[in-house]
This record gives sequence, structure tokens and C-alpha cells, in this order.
Amino acid sequence: MNIFKCVNRITILDKFILSQIAEVFLLGVVIFTSIIFASDTFVSLIKQISMYGMSINIAIMIILLNLPAVIVLTIPMSVLFATVMTINKMCLQSEITVMKACGIGLKRIARPVFIFAALMAILTFVINETIVPATMSQSKTLALYSMVQRNIPSGKRNFTIKELTEGNKLKRLFYVAECRDKEFSNVSILDLSDTDNIQILEAKTGTSVPEGWQFNKASVYNISKLGKNLSYSWIEKTIADFGSDIQRQLNKKNDGTDFNLLELLPYVFSKNYKEIKISKSDEEQYSNIEEAEKKQEKMQKRILTRYKVRFWEKLALPVTAFVFVLVGIPLAITPPRVRHNRGFLFSIGIIFCYYVVRALSMSLGYNCIIPPFFAANIPNIVIGLSGYFLYKQKSERM
Repeated sequence: MNIFKCVNRITILDKFILSQIAEVFLLGVVIFTSIIFASDTFVSLIKQISMYGMSINIAIMIILLNLPAVIVLTIPMSVLFATVMTINKMCLQSEITVMKACGIGLKRIARPVFIFAALMAILTFVINETIVPATMSQSKTLALYSMVQRNIPSGKRNFTIKELTEGNKLKRLFYVAECRDKEFSNVSILDLSDTDNIQILEAKTGTSVPEGWQFNKASVYNISKLGKNLSYSWIEKTIADFGSDIQRQLNKKNDGTDFNLLELLPYVFSKNYKEIKISKSDEEQYSNIEEAEKKQEKMQKRILTRYKVRFWEKLALPVTAFVFVLVGIPLAITPPRVRHNRGFLFSIGIIFCYYVVRALSMSLGYNCIIPPFFAANIPNIVIGLSGYFLYKQKSERM
């Protein structure tokens, strides 16, 4: 009879701790996701809207597509936040003291917390392997498509579209007399992208194609900046690719976020960096053949290293939830004399230290200074060892 009572008491304890952690965890996901979006993703989208004319609807879709990648990063943070806040609250309300008086040690109290961390680690791995690669790839495709298509406002007359550089200087100015069913007439374009020449294009008709804007029966005027030289040409059909700049930026950011573990696995133990393909937008940057060969070789090595680092990071990220719990539990247990909640400050401090170490180790890994395995796992090793010694000391005292 006593055994059944003990089992029943343990079950109630687990449910109580898990329910407390789950509530704070959901709050942490909302808080940290909002912070990351406000500081990084949202600012980047505002820049794309102002520079490339991206529509609000597409911007919202890109936000939703980027959401899984952000949530994967916020889950370990939220696990730490929930652990520290919950355990610290239990200390302040003397619940930990009562459990100690009943013979319940720290290891027993921490058991449901580690169970919750295990579930969140599995969830992180599943999202990062199944959802994130697909959504990141779709996000890049949607952004490129939107910028190439230039979001032609169908049904409008006498409107202009500006394309700005990163310094908010005018790069191209478009004037369209009328647009119907994604086809426009009487188009004039002032192109200032070339530092030496000014180009003016006038076309009777045009339309949007996957490659950019296609102009029919176009007249092109090239004027030097000093106004001394003038040339004229007539073109039956031409296509202006307005997505080359953003496409080059997207390709440069290809560090394996679009791949899952199975797709990255062939690169992990490979030393043949020459198999890595370089996009045409990157090849256009080379001025001569010799320079191209050197830069291409260097770029192939860099991309292969990034793939290796990304592979080990995908395995290390779920473990972060365990590492945060290991260091969070002993720090959350405060002495009896302390009567204020220090959980939030502890959480912010641990997260800051972890991601500073992570940023440093990842940078060293991307630059081939340290092996990819250590680049991805040094943060877990450093924080994990610190948490292990703290947890061991705290459990022996209790």
C-alpha cells in the first residue's frame, strides 16, 4: 500500500513540475522569438521592402517561412528560461525546502526537468531536419522571385518604381505609362548602376518573365557621365535581370541551411572540395582566369568547411537544451535568505555567454582555424562542464 502511495506522489510531483515549466516555456518562446525577429529578420525585410520593392504580402509570407528557423534557436533558450524561473520560484515559495524535508533530493526534483529537455531536444531535431530546410529554401526562392518580378502593379497608370543601392542612392528609376494584366506599355528606364555611363531605355511594350522584365522594340541610349559620348541602339527584344544582386547575396549565404543531415553527410568526411559547385553569379565577380581559379578554389574550400560545421551544428543544437538545464538548475536554487527571483538575470547571462562562445567558435570553424566538430560543440562543452560541476556540488549539499 505504501508503495502505491509513493508512486502516486512521484507522479503528482512530475506533473506539477512539468506543468510549471511548460507554461513558462511557451512564454519564453514568444519572448525570444519576438526579440530575434525584431533585431534581425524584421530589419532585413524592411530593408528589402524599401530597396527592392517587395510587397507586404510576400514579406509576411517570408516571415512565416523564416519562423521555424528562429523557433529552433529559441527552444533551448526557452528551456533554460523555464527551468531557471520555475526552480527559482519553487525556492522562493519554500517548496524546495519542503521537498528536502520529505527526503526528496535534487536529482529527483530535476528528473522531470530533464525529461522535458529530452522532449524539446527531439522536437528541435525534428523541426531542424524536416521543416527548416524546406522553409528556408522556399523563403529564398520567394524573395528572389518577388525581386525579379518587381511586383508590377496591374491596372495602374503613370507610376514610377525606384531601385536603390545599399547606401540609399538611386540605382534605377522606372516609369510605366500603363499596366494591364502584368503587361505594360510606354516604359522609360533611367539606369545609373554603371559609374561611368548613364543608360536610358525606352520601350513600347514589356512584360514580366521569370528572368526579369522583357522589353519589346526598345531604344537604348548610352551617355557618358561627362556628356561627351553618346551612342544609340535599337533592340527587338531584351531582358533586364533585376534580381542578379539579391541572387548573388542569397547564394553567398548558402552555408547548408537548406540541407538536412543526409544531404550534408557526403561532405562531412570529404576532402575533395573541387566537387563543390560555384554559382554563375559568383563567377561573374572574377576579372581574369588566373584570379578566378584561385578565388574559386578558396571559395570551394570555404563552402565545404561550412557544410561540415553545419552538419555538426545540427547534432549539437538539440543537446543545448540538456546543457542549459544542467547549468540552470544549480543556479536557480537560491539560499534561504534570498527573497527575490534571480532567474531572469541568470537566464539572460547564461544565454549571452553561450552565444558569445558559439559565435566565436563558429567563426573560427568557418575560417578553417579549428576543426568543424569542435566549432559546433565547444559551446556545449564549455557550458556543459561548468553546469556539471555546479550540479554535482549542489546535489551533494542537498
